[in-house]
Amino acid sequence: MEQTEFLEKNIFTDFKNMNEGDDKDTIHRFSESDFEVILQRLEHFGLGVYSIHTWLNGEEFENAAHDDFKKKATDPKWYKKAFLTFKSRQEGLTYAATYKVSNKLLAKYTESDDEQVE
Repeated sequence: MEQTEFLEKNIFTDFKNMNEGDDKDTIHRFSESDFEVILQRLEHFGLGVYSIHTWLNGEEFENAAHDDFKKKATDPKWYKKAFLTFKSRQEGLTYAATYKVSNKLLAKYTESDDEQVE
């Protein structure tokens, strides 16, 4: 299983990708309320978040990265704090992130998919 497939099946399920640009297949943007749930799902699976990108009225607004907080990408403290900061600073933002799904987790889900096929 590829990282993109994992994210679409387990994290982005039931949420509308608000990105209407040419990169909509690779960059998924979400409303504030959807992104909040996505962050909860990321934490549940122990996934990494390298960066969070925000847009306001279709224009890039602000970004934050785990390095800015001197935290590992898998530490939810940094992305929760960044999200809270963005959310309180400006209403109406849309959110995207760059993610890291470990090879171990991808292998686990690939194995479980193979078992279901048999």
